[in-house]
Amino acid sequence: MPSPVVQLTSVTKRFGDAPPVLDGIDLTAQPGEFISLIGPSGCGKSTLLRLLSGLTPPTAGTLDVLGAPPGETDRLAYVFQDPTLLPWLDVTGNVEALLRLRNLPAAERAARREQALRLVRLTDHARHYPRQLSGGQKMRVSLARALTLRPDLLLLDEPFGALDEMTRDHLNEELLAIRAEQNWTAFFVTHSVAEAVFLSTRILILAPHPGRIVADIAIDFPHPRTDELRRTDAYLRLVAEVSRQLRAVEPSHATP
Repeated sequence: MPSPVVQLTSVTKRFGDAPPVLDGIDLTAQPGEFISLIGPSGCGKSTLLRLLSGLTPPTAGTLDVLGAPPGETDRLAYVFQDPTLLPWLDVTGNVEALLRLRNLPAAERAARREQALRLVRLTDHARHYPRQLSGGQKMRVSLARALTLRPDLLLLDEPFGALDEMTRDHLNEELLAIRAEQNWTAFFVTHSVAEAVFLSTRILILAPHPGRIVADIAIDFPHPRTDELRRTDAYLRLVAEVSRQLRAVEPSHATP
Protein backbone atom coordinates (compact mmCIF):
# COMPACT_ATOMS: atom_id res chain seq x y z
CA MET A 1 0.00 0.00 0.00
CA PRO A 2 1.39 3.46 -0.87
CA SER A 3 2.50 5.78 1.89
CA PRO A 4 -0.11 8.29 3.07
CA VAL A 5 0.06 11.76 1.57
CA VAL A 6 -0.96 13.27 4.90
CA GLN A 7 -0.76 11.83 8.41
CA LEU A 8 -1.92 13.81 11.46
CA THR A 9 -1.75 12.31 14.95
CA SER A 10 -3.30 14.02 17.99
CA VAL A 11 -2.81 17.46 16.44
CA THR A 12 -3.85 20.47 18.50
CA LYS A 13 -3.61 24.13 17.53
CA ARG A 14 -4.13 27.12 19.77
CA PHE A 15 -3.11 30.75 19.38
CA GLY A 16 -1.53 32.17 22.50
CA ASP A 17 -3.54 31.49 25.64
CA ALA A 18 -6.86 31.18 23.78
CA PRO A 19 -8.83 27.92 23.78
CA PRO A 20 -7.69 25.47 21.07
CA VAL A 21 -8.93 26.07 17.54
CA LEU A 22 -8.30 22.40 16.73
CA ASP A 23 -7.95 19.62 19.26
CA GLY A 24 -6.97 15.96 18.92
CA ILE A 25 -7.06 15.74 15.12
CA ASP A 26 -6.24 12.27 13.78
CA LEU A 27 -6.34 12.06 10.00
CA THR A 28 -4.81 10.00 7.20
CA ALA A 29 -5.13 10.88 3.51
CA GLN A 30 -4.15 8.43 0.79
CA PRO A 31 -2.88 9.33 -2.70
CA GLY A 32 -5.63 10.49 -5.07
CA GLU A 33 -8.22 11.29 -2.42
CA PHE A 34 -10.34 14.43 -2.68
CA ILE A 35 -11.25 15.42 0.87
CA SER A 36 -13.69 18.23 1.57
CA LEU A 37 -13.77 19.94 4.95
CA ILE A 38 -17.12 21.36 6.03
CA GLY A 39 -18.37 22.73 9.32
CA PRO A 40 -19.60 25.89 11.05
CA SER A 41 -17.51 29.05 11.00
CA GLY A 42 -14.78 28.87 13.61
CA CYS A 43 -14.35 25.09 13.54
CA GLY A 44 -10.80 25.29 12.19
CA LYS A 45 -11.16 24.32 8.52
CA SER A 46 -8.81 26.98 7.19
CA THR A 47 -6.48 26.52 10.16
CA LEU A 48 -6.15 22.85 9.23
CA LEU A 49 -5.06 23.81 5.71
CA ARG A 50 -2.53 26.25 7.13
CA LEU A 51 -1.11 23.48 9.32
CA LEU A 52 -0.76 21.18 6.32
CA SER A 53 0.98 23.89 4.31
CA GLY A 54 3.40 24.78 7.09
CA LEU A 55 2.12 28.37 7.29
CA THR A 56 1.45 27.85 10.99
CA PRO A 57 2.92 25.21 13.33
CA PRO A 58 0.88 22.85 15.51
CA THR A 59 0.79 23.38 19.25
CA ALA A 60 0.89 19.63 19.91
CA GLY A 61 0.84 16.38 17.94
CA THR A 62 2.66 15.27 14.81
CA LEU A 63 2.13 16.02 11.12
CA ASP A 64 3.65 14.30 8.11
CA VAL A 65 2.96 15.83 4.69
CA LEU A 66 4.33 14.05 1.63
CA GLY A 67 6.89 12.27 3.78
CA ALA A 68 8.24 15.40 5.46
CA PRO A 69 7.31 17.94 8.12
CA PRO A 70 4.89 20.64 6.87
CA GLY A 71 6.62 23.39 4.94
CA GLU A 72 9.55 21.19 3.89
CA THR A 73 8.16 19.93 0.58
CA ASP A 74 7.91 21.63 -2.81
CA ARG A 75 5.22 19.19 -3.98
CA LEU A 76 2.35 21.15 -2.42
CA ALA A 77 0.31 24.08 -3.76
CA TYR A 78 -2.26 26.33 -2.10
CA VAL A 79 -5.27 28.10 -3.67
CA PHE A 80 -6.67 30.79 -1.37
CA GLN A 81 -10.19 32.23 -1.07
CA ASP A 82 -9.09 35.35 -2.94
CA PRO A 83 -7.33 34.98 -6.30
CA THR A 84 -4.46 37.20 -5.01
CA LEU A 85 -3.44 38.24 -8.52
CA LEU A 86 -0.84 40.94 -9.14
CA PRO A 87 -2.70 43.73 -10.99
CA TRP A 88 0.37 44.96 -12.89
CA LEU A 89 0.96 41.52 -14.45
CA ASP A 90 -1.10 39.94 -17.21
CA VAL A 91 -2.38 36.36 -17.00
CA THR A 92 0.92 35.01 -18.28
CA GLY A 93 2.89 36.89 -15.65
CA ASN A 94 0.58 35.87 -12.83
CA VAL A 95 0.62 32.19 -13.81
CA GLU A 96 4.42 32.20 -14.00
CA ALA A 97 4.95 34.09 -10.73
CA LEU A 98 5.70 31.11 -8.49
CA LEU A 99 7.98 29.54 -11.09
CA ARG A 100 10.04 32.73 -11.23
CA LEU A 101 10.41 32.61 -7.45
CA ARG A 102 11.82 29.10 -7.87
CA ASN A 103 14.23 30.33 -10.58
CA LEU A 104 13.06 27.85 -13.20
CA PRO A 105 14.54 28.37 -16.69
CA ALA A 106 12.44 30.32 -19.17
CA ALA A 107 11.73 27.30 -21.38
CA GLU A 108 10.48 25.26 -18.42
CA ARG A 109 8.34 28.17 -17.21
CA ALA A 110 6.77 28.52 -20.64
CA ALA A 111 5.98 24.81 -20.93
CA ARG A 112 4.37 24.66 -17.51
CA ARG A 113 2.48 27.91 -18.07
CA GLU A 114 1.03 26.76 -21.38
CA GLN A 115 -0.04 23.42 -19.91
CA ALA A 116 -1.73 25.14 -16.95
CA LEU A 117 -3.52 27.67 -19.14
CA ARG A 118 -4.80 24.85 -21.31
CA LEU A 119 -6.07 22.94 -18.30
CA VAL A 120 -8.08 25.94 -17.03
CA ARG A 121 -9.17 27.02 -20.52
CA LEU A 122 -7.55 30.44 -20.45
CA THR A 123 -5.09 30.19 -23.34
CA ASP A 124 -7.00 32.88 -25.26
CA HIS A 125 -6.79 35.25 -22.27
CA ALA A 126 -3.03 35.00 -21.70
CA ARG A 127 -2.43 38.71 -22.36
CA HIS A 128 -5.38 40.01 -20.34
CA TYR A 129 -4.90 41.80 -17.05
CA PRO A 130 -6.85 40.98 -13.86
CA ARG A 131 -9.10 44.02 -14.31
CA GLN A 132 -10.26 42.54 -17.63
CA LEU A 133 -11.27 39.17 -16.13
CA SER A 134 -14.48 37.93 -14.54
CA GLY A 135 -14.47 36.47 -11.04
CA GLY A 136 -14.47 32.95 -12.41
CA GLN A 137 -11.59 33.71 -14.76
CA LYS A 138 -9.54 35.19 -11.91
CA MET A 139 -9.98 31.98 -9.93
CA ARG A 140 -8.91 29.99 -12.98
CA VAL A 141 -5.71 32.05 -13.09
CA SER A 142 -5.13 31.36 -9.39
CA LEU A 143 -5.67 27.64 -9.97
CA ALA A 144 -3.38 27.66 -13.02
CA ARG A 145 -0.63 29.33 -10.97
CA ALA A 146 -0.89 26.54 -8.40
CA LEU A 147 -0.90 23.84 -11.07
CA THR A 148 2.37 25.09 -12.56
CA LEU A 149 4.03 23.68 -9.43
CA ARG A 150 2.84 20.21 -10.48
CA PRO A 151 1.76 19.41 -6.93
CA ASP A 152 1.07 16.04 -5.40
CA LEU A 153 -1.09 17.78 -2.78
CA LEU A 154 -3.41 20.69 -3.60
CA LEU A 155 -4.97 22.74 -0.79
CA LEU A 156 -8.03 24.79 -1.77
CA ASP A 157 -9.56 27.17 0.78
CA GLU A 158 -13.10 27.87 -0.45
CA PRO A 159 -11.88 29.07 -3.86
CA PHE A 160 -15.33 29.29 -5.46
CA GLY A 161 -17.30 30.68 -2.51
CA ALA A 162 -17.75 34.18 -3.97
CA LEU A 163 -18.96 32.97 -7.37
CA ASP A 164 -22.50 32.52 -8.63
CA GLU A 165 -23.95 29.02 -8.59
CA MET A 166 -23.68 28.38 -12.34
CA THR A 167 -20.04 29.48 -12.49
CA ARG A 168 -19.25 27.42 -9.40
CA ASP A 169 -20.84 24.30 -10.90
CA HIS A 170 -18.85 24.69 -14.11
CA LEU A 171 -15.60 25.17 -12.19
CA ASN A 172 -16.34 22.11 -10.05
CA GLU A 173 -16.64 20.01 -13.20
CA GLU A 174 -13.45 21.49 -14.65
CA LEU A 175 -11.58 20.93 -11.40
CA LEU A 176 -12.46 17.22 -11.45
CA ALA A 177 -11.43 16.98 -15.10
CA ILE A 178 -8.03 18.47 -14.22
CA ARG A 179 -7.70 16.11 -11.27
CA ALA A 180 -8.42 13.14 -13.54
CA GLU A 181 -5.51 14.21 -15.73
CA GLN A 182 -3.03 15.06 -12.96
CA ASN A 183 -4.19 12.83 -10.07
CA TRP A 184 -3.18 15.04 -7.16
CA THR A 185 -4.62 14.63 -3.69
CA ALA A 186 -6.83 17.51 -2.55
CA PHE A 187 -8.07 19.12 0.64
CA PHE A 188 -10.97 21.45 -0.17
CA VAL A 189 -12.70 23.82 2.25
CA THR A 190 -16.29 24.76 1.42
CA HIS A 191 -19.51 25.89 3.07
CA SER A 192 -21.56 24.22 0.32
CA VAL A 193 -22.70 20.67 1.06
CA ALA A 194 -23.76 20.18 -2.56
CA GLU A 195 -20.29 21.20 -3.76
CA ALA A 196 -18.61 18.88 -1.26
CA VAL A 197 -20.73 15.90 -2.29
CA PHE A 198 -20.11 16.54 -5.99
CA LEU A 199 -16.34 16.88 -5.70
CA SER A 200 -15.25 14.56 -2.96
CA THR A 201 -14.17 11.03 -2.29
CA ARG A 202 -14.50 11.85 1.44
CA ILE A 203 -16.19 14.57 3.45
CA LEU A 204 -14.97 15.45 6.92
CA ILE A 205 -17.41 17.33 9.14
CA LEU A 206 -15.77 19.46 11.83
CA ALA A 207 -17.49 20.65 14.98
CA PRO A 208 -16.38 23.86 16.73
CA HIS A 209 -15.17 24.85 20.20
CA PRO A 210 -12.75 23.15 19.89
CA GLY A 211 -12.49 22.12 16.26
CA ARG A 212 -12.61 18.35 15.88
CA ILE A 213 -13.61 15.78 13.27
CA VAL A 214 -17.04 14.35 14.10
CA ALA A 215 -17.89 12.56 10.84
CA ASP A 216 -15.93 10.96 8.00
CA ILE A 217 -18.25 10.24 5.08
CA ALA A 218 -17.19 8.24 2.01
CA ILE A 219 -18.50 9.47 -1.36
CA ASP A 220 -18.39 6.68 -3.93
CA PHE A 221 -20.06 8.17 -7.00
CA PRO A 222 -18.15 7.05 -10.11
CA HIS A 223 -16.05 9.32 -12.29
CA PRO A 224 -16.31 11.26 -14.47
CA ARG A 225 -18.92 13.27 -12.59
CA THR A 226 -21.09 15.52 -14.74
CA ASP A 227 -24.01 17.87 -14.22
CA GLU A 228 -26.40 14.92 -14.61
CA LEU A 229 -25.20 13.57 -11.25
CA ARG A 230 -26.69 16.60 -9.49
CA ARG A 231 -30.18 15.56 -10.57
CA THR A 232 -30.01 11.93 -9.43
CA ASP A 233 -31.92 10.68 -6.39
CA ALA A 234 -28.75 9.18 -4.89
CA TYR A 235 -26.93 12.52 -5.03
CA LEU A 236 -29.86 14.46 -3.59
CA ARG A 237 -30.29 11.94 -0.78
CA LEU A 238 -26.62 12.19 0.15
CA VAL A 239 -26.72 16.00 0.10
CA ALA A 240 -29.70 15.84 2.47
CA GLU A 241 -27.96 13.37 4.79
CA VAL A 242 -24.70 15.35 4.96
CA SER A 243 -26.73 18.53 5.55
CA ARG A 244 -28.54 16.80 8.43
CA GLN A 245 -25.24 15.79 10.02
CA LEU A 246 -23.84 19.29 9.53
CA ARG A 247 -26.85 20.93 11.17
CA ALA A 248 -26.36 18.69 14.19
CA VAL A 249 -22.99 20.28 14.95
CA GLU A 250 -23.97 23.90 14.33
CA PRO A 251 -23.93 25.89 17.58
CA SER A 252 -27.66 26.60 17.52
CA HIS A 253 -28.41 22.86 17.24
CA ALA A 254 -25.63 21.37 19.35
CA THR A 255 -26.47 19.76 22.67
CA PRO A 256 -25.53 22.07 25.59
